Amino acid sequence: MTRSPGTPRTRGRLRRRLSAATGALALAVGLLTAGAPTASAVGLTQVTGFGSNPGNLAMYTYAPDGLAAGRPLVIALHGCLQSAADYHGHSGWAQFADRYGFALVYPQTNSTNNALSCFRWFDSAQSTRGRGEALSVRQMVDTAVARYGSDPGRVFVTGLSAGGGQAANLLADYPDVFAGGAVDSGLPAQCATTQGGASGCQYSGQNLSPKQWGDKVRSSYPGWTGPYPRVAIWQGTADTTVKPVNGTELRDQWTDVRGISQTASRTRDLSGGTTLSEYEDPSGRPAVQLYSIAGMAHGLAVDPGSGTGQCGATGAYYLDTICSSYHTALFWGLDGTGGDGGGTTLPAPTGLVVTGTTDTTVTLGWSPVGGAVSYEVRRGGAKVGGVTGTGFTDTGLTAGTGYSYTVAAVDSAGTAGTRSAAVTATTTGHAARCFTANNYDQVAAGRAHTGGGHAYANGSEQDMGLYNLFTTHTLKETAADYYVIADSGC
Repeated sequence: MTRSPGTPRTRGRLRRRLSAATGALALAVGLLTAGAPTASAVGLTQVTGFGSNPGNLAMYTYAPDGLAAGRPLVIALHGCLQSAADYHGHSGWAQFADRYGFALVYPQTNSTNNALSCFRWFDSAQSTRGRGEALSVRQMVDTAVARYGSDPGRVFVTGLSAGGGQAANLLADYPDVFAGGAVDSGLPAQCATTQGGASGCQYSGQNLSPKQWGDKVRSSYPGWTGPYPRVAIWQGTADTTVKPVNGTELRDQWTDVRGISQTASRTRDLSGGTTLSEYEDPSGRPAVQLYSIAGMAHGLAVDPGSGTGQCGATGAYYLDTICSSYHTALFWGLDGTGGDGGGTTLPAPTGLVVTGTTDTTVTLGWSPVGGAVSYEVRRGGAKVGGVTGTGFTDTGLTAGTGYSYTVAAVDSAGTAGTRSAAVTATTTGHAARCFTANNYDQVAAGRAHTGGGHAYANGSEQDMGLYNLFTTHTLKETAADYYVIADSGC
């Protein structure tokens, strides 16, 4: 845990506060840095009367001038001893709201709720659906959607540290509200439900399986049967306030909820010593991202500057590494690309066609894309090949079966661009099918016929025995209306 500089009196006040609040408030220790910059609240508007507000939070909003209706909405939760204005001024979210066109809501807690103004991610009375702070944020969403005409299908939530832990809870509590989220140096959803359990979450792994982590999300809204949000996870490898194991546990939790593997679909290096691991859903779209930043301590990753992918301002726990807000915005599709997560400029390949088929292969061809170093081929959403040329042959297929293919160009950073329109190819030959039934039903289904009191397989004319309900066979269709007995295995 990083201890900030300051006078003995400052450190004494810190110790007294921590002794009053115990482990959960340790998230804020480093935020008491003497002389930390104070962000401007330019453009922020406080909104009151947004609901019953059981969590006793304040609501601040920011929206670009002339914002059209139907645009996304982002909820951004500050860290301990921070404020809405501080987060607005440092995180970089405001510049992307201007660039891409969306509204921002900054919930703000206070020292009355918590001695160090931490969101109470560890308190089940504040972090569960329909209660406390969680419900207050839900009411802010409704108010902002009405105020700005935001698209209710494109509402996202992000947060730092304790705000990140509460963001994870909100994603679990309200999968019907949030399309995606980002947890920056935060905790898994419902990791702790009491203040006493918070320190264990921060400082050590919980030794839970992915399913056990996923169950915490599923139990947050037991009646939910729809899709779960897409989640980006940001974690520094040198974080001593929220240990890096939390990033892994968040990965386990949200991949399990999405029903996908905990093995990365792809891994690539970004700026600032950042390694991005992506976990794709069956369609090939990144559903979970884990950003691990080498050597970064506890805080929000920013990258001040005027470049396209730069943002924010450094300060107490705003660390100069990489612009997390930019990459999160791309992952959510706020830039209008659909959120495939790459941030690449490579367009979709055109001219994808099927150039040949056999009973076990499909051959494809497409037009080249400028700047591509290779191409990624997917069958039914699953990656089946990577090639440097503009042709590919898929092998080991089943005869007489249809398959769908897409292709994406890959740049020098290993980032796949927009996928092409799909094409469908059907292999030649006949797809063998097997049917197990009694002889009476086989005849009734048209797979066999009768003669002299026996049943005979169509095509092969194999004797199946007496034509009755008590003799059962498996018939294998090896060609159109040609069946053989396959009782020994099909």
